Amino acid sequence: MRLVAVDERAAAEGLIVGMPLADAKGLVPHLTVREIDRAYTARVFSDFADWHSNASPLVSVLTDLGEWGDLVLDITGVSHLFGGEAAMLSRLMARLETLGLAVTGAIAPTIGGAWALAHYGGAQVVEDGLNALLAPLPVAALRLTAAQCEGLHQLGLKRIGQLYGRDRRGLQARFGESLLAKLDQALGYAEERLVPRLPVTELYMERRFAEPIGLIDDVLMTVRDLALQLADRLGRDGQGAQAFHLFLYRVDHKVMTLSVNAARATRDAAHIARLFVHRAERLEGEYDAGFGIDTIRLAAGSLAALGETQIGAFETDDGAASLDQLYDRMTSRLGPLAVLRTEMVDSHIPERAVRLTPVIASTVQADAPPVIAAPRPLRLLPQPEPINVLAEVPDAPPVQMVWRRVTYRFVKASGPERIGVEWWQAGQPLALTGPAPPAVPGGSFAEPYSEGEQTRDYYIAEDDGGRRFWIFRQGLFGLAAAPRWYLQGVFA
Repeated sequence: MRLVAVDERAAAEGLIVGMPLADAKGLVPHLTVREIDRAYTARVFSDFADWHSNASPLVSVLTDLGEWGDLVLDITGVSHLFGGEAAMLSRLMARLETLGLAVTGAIAPTIGGAWALAHYGGAQVVEDGLNALLAPLPVAALRLTAAQCEGLHQLGLKRIGQLYGRDRRGLQARFGESLLAKLDQALGYAEERLVPRLPVTELYMERRFAEPIGLIDDVLMTVRDLALQLADRLGRDGQGAQAFHLFLYRVDHKVMTLSVNAARATRDAAHIARLFVHRAERLEGEYDAGFGIDTIRLAAGSLAALGETQIGAFETDDGAASLDQLYDRMTSRLGPLAVLRTEMVDSHIPERAVRLTPVIASTVQADAPPVIAAPRPLRLLPQPEPINVLAEVPDAPPVQMVWRRVTYRFVKASGPERIGVEWWQAGQPLALTGPAPPAVPGGSFAEPYSEGEQTRDYYIAEDDGGRRFWIFRQGLFGLAAAPRWYLQGVFA
């Protein structure tokens, strides 16, 4: 057990991070120790990182050396709102220090350079000459592992500048490719991208309150006003949006986010506001304003060109727009997987020829589905269900089947219709499958369905009660494995 953090009094007694707990108690017998809760600390820091989205739309947590402690902001194009990069850095650091936090920061052209300077070079803003500023820093400033740092020290390479001009093949062979990657990223020779914690927004409107608010009704009223401003801005730009994100900034430095999507690009302010109203009704039990909300931001993403629509005097409303809005409202209230639509797939295998997709994620099919002249059942089972079949001769149509412990006697049948196997899809899971049939005592069912790589022979069979079934035999006689029978669908 080792120390992971010490306060000022402990540091004054000579305790340092990484010291074994036994040694620490030997130096300070009355030392107060608390076990660290890493999961809780990481969760709290993540919420704290989201709060910084009011300073930059791109905020990420660097997890190279830990799940918390390292915060990175992409301030491209936003520093002028704070009076410049130096003023922005000073303001953000001062805001954190007023909360009682110890903080250092730096602004540099690269993520690795900013991290290195913040940890080992002090607070500063780098305009140019990054290589020279990084050269005197220790190699640990490259976010290397402890083993890599120890190996470099053994070779006498203790500063970043000592790595400049070294044989790259030798360094890679001894310390791995990650050493060169971190060095190139810090110097700007290789790109390093941050992963935003919150959705990336392309356009937003926000409102700051002199006094915090807490009621959900006040929030939704503000959303309506922001939706009008956002719609006006989208209209001036000739654009629409499909994704909308609501950010609620609490005074205790936490952020609540709420996202909705539309089936088509829109800038209808009333429709956008209604989407959040329905989602708020669904999440009302989880809403917690804490000590109040001081800033609300409504952002739009997935922007697309959307021209003006001319309404004619004799125009007929086909209801398509109203139907799309109904889909959006149902999805926002019930969830994206609650409202689905059928999408055709270019496949001759019946259970693979159709899949269900959310209506808000619908796409126009590039190719038309294959035209099949043969009759198909009105109801297709999610996946073929095994049946037991009796036939007069092996290759003849069946005369009787047992399905779900019920016996059906056939009076006539037509077929077979042969469908070959799609070898390039064999073994892949189905895109849409239903629950497996229940196990039946006595073994009335065969083994669960497995598509395999075998030919199918389909029959349309009608029983003595007038019911028509679509069944098939998978496999051929004379092979090592005996054919199996399955029920695929039921006709009207």
